[in-house]
Amino acid sequence: MTELLTAAQMRAIEQAAILSGEVSGLTLMERAGQGVVDVILQEWPEYETAPQSVTVLCGPGNNGGDGFVVARLLHQKGWRVRVFLYGDAGKLPADARKNYDTWLEMGAVEALTETGFRASAPAAVYVDAIFGTGLTRPPEGEIAGLLRYLAGYRGDEYASGLIAIDAPSGLCLDSGRVLGAGSYAPAPVARATVTFDSPKIGHFLADGPACCGKIAIVDIGLQKWREGGDTQGSIRLPDTRLITNTPLVKDNREVFTDISKVSYKQAGHKFDYGHALILSGPATKTGAARLAARGALRIGAGLVTIGSPGGALSEHAAQLNAIMLTGINDAVALDEVLKDQRINSLCLGPGMGLTDTTRKMVEVALTSSRKTVLDADALSLFKDDPRELFEMLHENVVLTPHAGEFSRLFPDIFARLNEKSTNGPAYSKVEATRAAAQRAGAVVLFKGADTVIAEPSGAMLVHSAHYERSAPWLATAGAGDVLAGMIAGLMARGYPPAIAAEAAVWLHVECAITFGAGLISEDIPELLPGILGGL
Repeated sequence: MTELLTAAQMRAIEQAAILSGEVSGLTLMERAGQGVVDVILQEWPEYETAPQSVTVLCGPGNNGGDGFVVARLLHQKGWRVRVFLYGDAGKLPADARKNYDTWLEMGAVEALTETGFRASAPAAVYVDAIFGTGLTRPPEGEIAGLLRYLAGYRGDEYASGLIAIDAPSGLCLDSGRVLGAGSYAPAPVARATVTFDSPKIGHFLADGPACCGKIAIVDIGLQKWREGGDTQGSIRLPDTRLITNTPLVKDNREVFTDISKVSYKQAGHKFDYGHALILSGPATKTGAARLAARGALRIGAGLVTIGSPGGALSEHAAQLNAIMLTGINDAVALDEVLKDQRINSLCLGPGMGLTDTTRKMVEVALTSSRKTVLDADALSLFKDDPRELFEMLHENVVLTPHAGEFSRLFPDIFARLNEKSTNGPAYSKVEATRAAAQRAGAVVLFKGADTVIAEPSGAMLVHSAHYERSAPWLATAGAGDVLAGMIAGLMARGYPPAIAAEAAVWLHVECAITFGAGLISEDIPELLPGILGGL
């Protein structure tokens, strides 16, 4: 389990540590600067014995103070250091000013302007210490011009040599959005971003991964205060977590499960592992249901049946063996099939069509109180009156919208998410998904490369298919149908909706990473046995 912090949570933890008297702000700044230097030498190990040139861009806050520490430490290693400062040195915070004064005993500080930076000699490494976690408004004027220049500059001497402290300047670390993006273009793109104690939400959402390059997390000795809070208990522990490999949040009580348990099956009857029913669309629209059904079966459901209109049964039968078939033409037929109480998980939406029949089937499915995944058409059907859907939902439902479907169900939330981010903290996908889950009263899995899963309780989980888990091959037709089926299959096995969604998302991406380029949706279920076996 990896905790994702907001900027406010990070500041509260640092302040609690300082107020305890056990550590000073200067000590934390020194540790941070040393951590940045360590990352630079990890990125370029050849520079350990061959000092280079470095340009350090410092800002008006403690992020700039970290930059002065970096400048001093590299100077002591024999590097040629050039330092720029944006803002008035007289207004620097006390700790940053102390490190500014210490640096002045070694070298000069130049005013940071676009003109001055453009005129400076190229350096081997650049350090962006202008704005960090505390940025709350878009850069303006001279600094906006500089950032616009940096964002568009792709010379090898800069684009491949930038190390950002906390975040590339201009990026909101609560949302991953570039503040004022329309006014000055994207934030600079770093080779690596060094952050302290814990990653922040914005490193994994929206523009964050594209700007940050890679994330290096440096321990500066704050674990005691992060885990225990301060003496007044005023630090709110994180309720947003990142799926990195196996741990998953189960609920707000910080109870966790392990993805490897998905591979466990003890001796027993097939019905001990559940029976998932996947509803199909009409003839020539049946592929989505088969993809979902295969995902459900491969992830370990004991039985999987496709409920299909009579006219499409032969189409399915020509391509299925282990997956069973039953004729379901309408809501009345579905109600009859659901009299079999052994059917304990349902998946509706993929390829079903935007018809009144589909709508009535959704109503029957939800009335049955079975664990249910609603995807695709089962969501878009309610775009004219989402409240009608929400009134039928219950705690055993998972909604799996992509951005378009999310906008139809939650138009006001989506509109806020897409407003120009002129101030920080900007509204984030985490906040949007949490609001959606609370409104719907069900688990919401907001799909994307930065998938966010929220429970109505407010518990959050992010799976970012970026950095070492980048999986662009999942942008392929049918991949979402497989994911819906995988969630239904895990719920059939008895997993709670949120846990099923979390495990399925991780395994879904793991399949794509394992296969690599050329992946198509049919490949995903076939990769699951090897991945589950490896766990």
